[in-house]
Amino acid sequence: MFSRHGTHCMTNVMSNRKHCDYTSLILLLSILFTELYSYTEEPEFALNRDYFEEDFRSHARGRRWIELTVEEQRAYVMKLLDALEVTDRDKRLKVARAILYLAQGVFDECDTEVDVLHWSRHNVFLLYDMGIFTALLELLSMEIDNNQACSSAVRKPAISLADSTELRVLLSIMYLMVETIRVQTEDDRPEWRAAREAFKNELGSPLYNGEPFALLLFTMVTKFCSMNAPHFPMKKVLLLLWKTILFTLGGFEELQEMKVRGRERLNLPPLPEDSIKVVRAMRAASPPASAMELIEQQQQVKRRPLVKQDSLDTYNERDPFKNDDARDEEEDPEDTDSGIEGEVDPLDRDVIIQPPPPPPPLRPPTERVNFPKGLPWAPKVREKDIEHFLETSRNKFIGFTLGNDIDTLVGLPRPIHESVKTLKQHKYVSIAEVQIKREEELQQCPLTLGEEEVEETPTEMLYLGMLPNLSQYVIALLKLLLAAAPTSKAKTDSINILADVLPEEMPITVLQSMKLGIDVNRHKEIIVKAISALLLLLLKHFKLNHIYQFEIVSQHLVFANCIPLILKFFNQNIMSYISAKNSICVLDFPHCVVHEMPELTAESLEAGDSNQFCWRNLFSCINLLRILNKLTKWKHSRTMMLVVFKSAPILKRALKVKQAMMQLYVLKLLKIQTKYLGRQWRKSNMKTMSAIYQKVRHRLNDDWAYGNDIDARPWDFQAEECALRESIEKFNSRRYDKNKNGDFTPVDNCLQSVLGQRVELPEDFHYSYEMWLEREVFSQPIQWEGLLQNP
Repeated sequence: MFSRHGTHCMTNVMSNRKHCDYTSLILLLSILFTELYSYTEEPEFALNRDYFEEDFRSHARGRRWIELTVEEQRAYVMKLLDALEVTDRDKRLKVARAILYLAQGVFDECDTEVDVLHWSRHNVFLLYDMGIFTALLELLSMEIDNNQACSSAVRKPAISLADSTELRVLLSIMYLMVETIRVQTEDDRPEWRAAREAFKNELGSPLYNGEPFALLLFTMVTKFCSMNAPHFPMKKVLLLLWKTILFTLGGFEELQEMKVRGRERLNLPPLPEDSIKVVRAMRAASPPASAMELIEQQQQVKRRPLVKQDSLDTYNERDPFKNDDARDEEEDPEDTDSGIEGEVDPLDRDVIIQPPPPPPPLRPPTERVNFPKGLPWAPKVREKDIEHFLETSRNKFIGFTLGNDIDTLVGLPRPIHESVKTLKQHKYVSIAEVQIKREEELQQCPLTLGEEEVEETPTEMLYLGMLPNLSQYVIALLKLLLAAAPTSKAKTDSINILADVLPEEMPITVLQSMKLGIDVNRHKEIIVKAISALLLLLLKHFKLNHIYQFEIVSQHLVFANCIPLILKFFNQNIMSYISAKNSICVLDFPHCVVHEMPELTAESLEAGDSNQFCWRNLFSCINLLRILNKLTKWKHSRTMMLVVFKSAPILKRALKVKQAMMQLYVLKLLKIQTKYLGRQWRKSNMKTMSAIYQKVRHRLNDDWAYGNDIDARPWDFQAEECALRESIEKFNSRRYDKNKNGDFTPVDNCLQSVLGQRVELPEDFHYSYEMWLEREVFSQPIQWEGLLQNP
């Protein structure tokens, strides 16, 4: 998701290996390789090596791959490329495995994981330069259209890894190529940088069968969810789809730069702050310790390191996020003093959370310190809010209104003048508001304003390709998300997402069962991660490209029950999900092929990795919260859905995760529904209200905390969504309908002109038109009197 969160580590590795952080390098390798493979695929690594060495031995005559010159390597890759075109399926699979071994970094010739990374990067750029990706794409299209394999898989009672062997090999190579080329380093060769730009343009352009590459992967997703191809390896497809969108459209930092440039083109004032930097600088809110806990901490200080505290500790108050529901305390009593404030993943440190300052020394409970200065966000005001404020003021002091006029202040008292001045100082006009206003003008004056010039950006081309089947794509992704959610119960009619993780022979020992159980849980976590990241990227890019493109995707998500699905996801012991350790470090690639494999025991399987928390699951939770925020922001009917589904206690339990970004988006969701929850809820949750004031952006005249806002009235869900749908359909019809502006097309009413137009006739018309006249005209009796009668 964050396009550069591995870039800095990769830069250190490739520019100066001697001084690189080895831990950061290994974590980067895990991002590039580990999650792509299931633990049940481990035996196939040796199979790839064996097929490569069997073919390479006759070509190199005793030399190793790393000893060849670049020209010799290119000659051998060309030989493999030619061998991919054979008709024999088994021979083609062996060649593909040999190519996969090259993309994996010829690990049998490497001594360390650093060498594996180096040679994998070198080989991937070589493979792309020789045109391997285009050849793989043709093979992938053949496998997708392989009706025999699909029908065979549908009839099978149980599907395993063996049913998707060819697809998994092809998708693995393509994923390694996309992910490796996507990552930038400072010492990239000029030809590598040129190859990156060329590959990015190819993936985002309609060069593959007239559509971007991502649409082919979307087709695989919908075909799998329709039960027509249950053997498709969905985890690999979703990972490749996510990375393709990330590569072609850009990550969050690219989005921020595009947003700045977009505001400059529209002559809008610059952004008040960089949201990425603000979130990185935030501190998580930890519950301050009571007097008894302070005594216990002083006693334990010699046995364990100090527990970090943050700015809320300085208030000397009780837990601002303490749940008043006794049920929460019974479920997670150990969470009162825990949080994800321990060791921070080096790769996620500059993305999710900043390196924290050293913990402050424990102080007596009576010691008070100063409050933190300033707020993290600059306040914002919409033009609509200023209009509403002036309308209320004019009705009160003058007795009439002036419509949308926000400049005329005649007759209003001096304090109102000062208030309007303050509101205008913080007025914020978004790109979406400009786009909506422009769209209204184009709808009202289609002939005067003429055709709109639409820039052919990768986002625009992707939307154009997705539009005909957009609802199918959204429903398919949500089906997969539901099947992978930890709260979902197994159903006989649900989608089987374990086709690419279950072995041919089921485990017979307890150790094998434990290993498979960890693999299945890890498999589901990776699917949730890929889908959540993919949906968030699509929403953000479509919103920046055009607001109505974002709105149609949002509406499809809402109508497909995305809001209750996400709430169902969070209606679990979220701390247990965040701290889950569904990984076996010794089986992670490339560790398992570089080092000798130790004997696996039940203790080593349960140990998991060394990280205190699972950053993969934290990443997924933040993405889902951000999606929920985007679906409900400024949509009062959807906010009422949060209230109807009783999301407040679910979201409050999520605040137990002591991570700044996650807490921020939970508090945003609580803020928008506060005015609907009633006075008693606000009275008993004042600490949560205080946290909202401290962390969430202020809207100066937003009466969210008191419920006096006129928007708090009951809302007509159907009317609001129908009005939005009407605007979306008008937008799509105007911009994408081939027969657009049909009402304004000139009509030729001259009979001679119409009959004199040349008509393209088929080639065989001249040979058969006499027979047609005889059969259809001359031989048919015509009742001329019938034409004169009234129908």
